[in-house]
Amino acid sequence: MEWKKLLAAERVRSIATRHPASRELRSEFEKDYHRIIGSASFRRLQDKTQVFPLDKSDFIRTRLTHSLEVSSFAKSLGQNIAQDILQNHRDDSFDWQMKEDICNILQCAGLIHDIGNPPFGHFGESAIREWFSWNLPKLQYKGRPVTKLLSKQMLADFYNFEGNAQALRLLSKLHFLVDENGMNLTCALLDTIVKYPVPSTAINPHSGDIKDKKMGYFLAEQDLYRRISRAAGTEGVRHPLTFVLEAADDIAYKTADIEDAYKKGCISYISLLAELEKYEREAPQREKDYFNAAQVLREKYAAAEKRHIKDKEEFAVQNFLVRVQGFLISCATYGFLNNYQQIMEGSYRYDLFEFTYARGLMRLLGDVAYRYAFVTNPIFKLEIAANTVLNFHLNHFVQAALYYDTEVPQRDVEEKLMSLISENYKQAYHAYADGKGEEERLYLRLMLVTDYVCGMTDSYAKSLYQELNGIV
Repeated sequence: MEWKKLLAAERVRSIATRHPASRELRSEFEKDYHRIIGSASFRRLQDKTQVFPLDKSDFIRTRLTHSLEVSSFAKSLGQNIAQDILQNHRDDSFDWQMKEDICNILQCAGLIHDIGNPPFGHFGESAIREWFSWNLPKLQYKGRPVTKLLSKQMLADFYNFEGNAQALRLLSKLHFLVDENGMNLTCALLDTIVKYPVPSTAINPHSGDIKDKKMGYFLAEQDLYRRISRAAGTEGVRHPLTFVLEAADDIAYKTADIEDAYKKGCISYISLLAELEKYEREAPQREKDYFNAAQVLREKYAAAEKRHIKDKEEFAVQNFLVRVQGFLISCATYGFLNNYQQIMEGSYRYDLFEFTYARGLMRLLGDVAYRYAFVTNPIFKLEIAANTVLNFHLNHFVQAALYYDTEVPQRDVEEKLMSLISENYKQAYHAYADGKGEEERLYLRLMLVTDYVCGMTDSYAKSLYQELNGIV
């Protein structure tokens, strides 16, 4: 792969040539930024929680605040990496404009990497997958099982539903403002957000290659993905900037989950210190010599004492996490540059932390967050409530969508349910269903429902559930 092609500024729908007298100072990637910031889907991220679904706290991170953090980390990593490529002449064709383009692409990618995720945090995706696994085999269409009508890949799309794949769909089709091309973002940016460049039928979490872990696009966007990846020159392998985006995401959520868990009272300063001290005893000496996490936390507490901070433990935890973020950014930068040749060849199979001093700490942070926050009774209660809401919506809207836009008459209540779905989504459905066979049209109607559900914010999903159930 070569940077000149990887930074493909072309769009699926080409932009009309401007009048010669006009002066456009923005690059195509800067234009992407403004399209994203001005979109309704980006604004909706402010009402989608990151970890704690239906949480009432104004401190806990939303998808929006998380995305802003990822955007910031991704741009910083891009600056570090691009500067090194320039200074150390890793690529003679690489220039200052490419450095700027990389930073702009990563800044945009951070903003939109979670834009396709459903409401209710991490739990929303698994709830949708579980619903289809349990209910799709029971659905009948014109007296025949739906599972006998849909192709293997169509079924796999629902059984393995992914917010990552939904992001590509939303950005490229569902923003039906000008036409069916959605936001019409640059190919380089769209390729960067495809973390897993494989369809649902090629998922293989045991392959040893990180790109096969989940699916990156639905059958509905398969041709689109091929066009994007051809433009960027990746064609079935990860875009190099995808590794950087993933590292930024990992840094953001693994540190944020600890801070949010602390604020929620799920983990205390003493508990966190105990976990870090245990890791300190077990970690290889070279890792401790490079970054001793337990010592850093103790130092931050001592600093709070010296400055007479009232809440010493909160000060220590928050400032410890800032130090951790700096350390992780350094390690991710090293991870990219140390494996630069393999990444550019498309043969690198791991995340950027795998062969760095941060590998053990990253795993520890994830494990601590899981044990202290994700598997606790407060989270279980919130997830049960979220599951009830999502199951209700899927039960009713999937049934209503089965005979939508067919010759079979719908029941009155089904027509009313379909009238609630966004006109943008229905326009996109009609644009892509036109001229298709019955099997594909049915598949697209089911996708229409997941489009609607994924577009819901937490509060809208909850309030709609209450309204449709007559709960005042």
